[in-house]
Amino acid sequence: MAALTTAASPASTATVKAARPRPRYWRGAVLAVAGLYFVTPLLSSFVFTVHVPNQGLTFEAYSGILSADGFTESLFLSLSLAAATIALALLLVVPALVAVRLGPPRLRAVVEIVCMMPLVVPPIALVTGIATVLRWGPDHFSRTPLYQTFLAVQNESFPVVLVLAYTVLALPFVHRSLDAGLRAVDVPTLVEAARNCGASRSQVIVSVILPNLRSSLAGASFLTLALVLGEYTVASLLGFRPFAVWIVTVSGAEARMSVAVSLLSLLITWVLLLVLSRAGTGSSAAAVPAAGASGAALAAGPSAAAAAGPAAAPAAPASVPAAAPTPVPGKE
Repeated sequence: MAALTTAASPASTATVKAARPRPRYWRGAVLAVAGLYFVTPLLSSFVFTVHVPNQGLTFEAYSGILSADGFTESLFLSLSLAAATIALALLLVVPALVAVRLGPPRLRAVVEIVCMMPLVVPPIALVTGIATVLRWGPDHFSRTPLYQTFLAVQNESFPVVLVLAYTVLALPFVHRSLDAGLRAVDVPTLVEAARNCGASRSQVIVSVILPNLRSSLAGASFLTLALVLGEYTVASLLGFRPFAVWIVTVSGAEARMSVAVSLLSLLITWVLLLVLSRAGTGSSAAAVPAAGASGAALAAGPSAAAAAGPAAAPAAPASVPAAAPTPVPGKE
């Protein structure tokens, strides 16, 4: 036995060494290079905002943001446009994708092509077409009720035309996010079960489909918010002044303040992305089966299994009938 143990020990040692992960230094090098690539411009921008030649360090660029002319109005306008764009995009895409899941499979390709079309058409071409329509409409509909409609969608306090344009630009991102979420859900089974219970079509979408798409809805909303806050081309060419246009306008007179506002908006976007990712991982990690808890309690010992409660306690084995006594010779 000692010889067998001695002979087996080198093999086990070799197996342990082979199973031990090897350090891969190239991963750290790639991460370091990528970190420098992204952090260096941000650090340079921050130094530009706080360092003034012949004056030293100063934080006037950050302290004067709230009191800057047009900052509050432009930020509130962009947030309002983002909220309206998110609502309109979800109202268009969610019912369409649910109907596609329940209808013929050929419609999926059609809906996907339509939603991906804004990636092919440049924003400059889109805004040129919108501007042409806005100029052509009042001239030809001046004696009809549509004339007031053309004026209402261009109201500077809340330009509805920007909501429509941003919705078109956000369709690819919203479609991809929601389509990935619907692929993980058995939509026909859920809809059939809800309909058998007496739910209407609107109740099926609101009470059954949407709760299963929380992470996808959050992702689509975040991408749309980031798109609206950073969009410049459409708003600038149409003559409106949301947050991105205000930053470019201020940069001519207050360059440091515009860079400071850009850094703060980027930081807010990162925080929202971090919160969204943590919420998604938390919800998925919280879905732990009860069998796993009971198995962990049993592995910890009888006392832990008893403390885990009836749900974690193992089922009592079925009663086994006692074996008949063996007859002893001479005592029948």
